[in-house]
Amino acid sequence: MKDKSFESQAIRAQAERSHNNEHSVPLYLTSSFIFDTAEEMRAAFADESEAFIYSRYTNPNTDEFVNKMCLLEGAEAGVSSASGMAAIYTTLAALLSSGDHVISCSSVFGATHTIFTKYFPKWNINHSYFNASEPESITSLITPQTKILYLETPTNPAIEVIDLELVSKIAKENNLLLVVDNCFATPYLQQPVKYGADIVIHSATKYIDGQGRVLGGVVVGKKELVKEIYLFGRITGPSLSPFNAWVLSKSLETLSLRMERHCENALYIAEKLEGHTALEFVKYPFLKSHPNYDVAKKQMKGGGGILTFSLKGGYESGKLFMDKLQMIKISPNLGDTRTIATHPASSTHCKLSIEERNGVGITDGLIRISIGLENKEDILKDIFQALN
Repeated sequence: MKDKSFESQAIRAQAERSHNNEHSVPLYLTSSFIFDTAEEMRAAFADESEAFIYSRYTNPNTDEFVNKMCLLEGAEAGVSSASGMAAIYTTLAALLSSGDHVISCSSVFGATHTIFTKYFPKWNINHSYFNASEPESITSLITPQTKILYLETPTNPAIEVIDLELVSKIAKENNLLLVVDNCFATPYLQQPVKYGADIVIHSATKYIDGQGRVLGGVVVGKKELVKEIYLFGRITGPSLSPFNAWVLSKSLETLSLRMERHCENALYIAEKLEGHTALEFVKYPFLKSHPNYDVAKKQMKGGGGILTFSLKGGYESGKLFMDKLQMIKISPNLGDTRTIATHPASSTHCKLSIEERNGVGITDGLIRISIGLENKEDILKDIFQALN
C-alpha cells in the first residue's frame, strides 16, 4: 500500500525481519557488529555501505525508531539521542560555530535557556530572545551572524502557540535555519516540516513514550543537516540505547490513540476550569480565550495534553495547591498516561529571576498540568478539591 495513514505507518513501519521471521522486531542488545572480511569493514567505515558497525553509531532498533519518526514527521532523515536535551544540544552544537548568533523564543524549557545563557557564551555563540506572542519582532533581532531561528510551539510552560507559517517565511527570507521543538504537539497533532521547518526535535521521553518509562530524543529534518548532527553525535556519544529505542518504537503504535484521549480530557478540563474564582486565567490552545486560538486551529489537529492556570495568591498558593493534590502526582515529567502537576516557579524555572519568569508568562502562581488518560471526571475532581 502506498500513502498509508499516520496510524498505519506508526504500526506497520518496521525493521527488516531476521531469518527467524519474527512478528515483532527483536532487541539487538549488542555493542558492536561483525564483518566477514576486512574489505567489508573498510567499506562500512568509508560510508560505502549501510552495514552496522557499532551501536554508538547506529543499531537496528534505533534505526527503526528514527525511520518511523521520519515517516510521521514527513522528514528526509533523522538521528536519535539519549534524551531530549541531548537532541537539542547536539543539534545546536553541530550546526553552530564560534561567532554565530541564535534567535529563540523566550519561552523555552529551562535547560534550553541555560544552554543559551550559560554555556554558549563560553564558545562565543550569542542569542537574542523574541516574545512568543510577537513573532513579527524576529526581523528586528536578525544580524549578519544570525544562523538559527529556534522555537517551541506550544511553548513550555506558557502554552503559547507560534505561527509556523509566519516564522518559516521570516527564516527563508533571511536565510536562517528554522529549528522547532515539537515535543508538546507530537507529529500526530503538528508537523512543522510541512510549514518549512528545517529541523524538528523531540524529547521522546514525553509523549512518544507516553508512559514514563525511558529517556530518549530524536532529531529529524533535511538530510544534509541531519548528517552533520549525526556525525557530531557519533563522535561525542549521546547515543540512544537499543532497549529504549525498542520501547519508543513500540510506543509509537499507540501515539494517535493516546493523543486523542489527552486532547479530549485536556479540553474538557480547561473548559470546566475557566472562570473559577480561585484562578487568574486558564490557558489551553483550543480554548477560544487563548490569544493564539486561530493559529492553533490552523496548524494543530488537537490542542495537546498540557494546560496551565494561574492561582490567585501567587507563589504560596501554587505550592499549597500542589500539596493538596491526591490522585494527581507532582513530577517534572509530562506526557504520561498519568496526570502530572508542576509548579514552575518553585521547580523547573526556579533559577530564573522573577522578572525573567514574568517575561515569559510564568507567574508565581502558575501551575502546569499534564493531563493523563484517566477518567476526566476523576482528574477534574482532584483539581477542584485542591483549588477549594
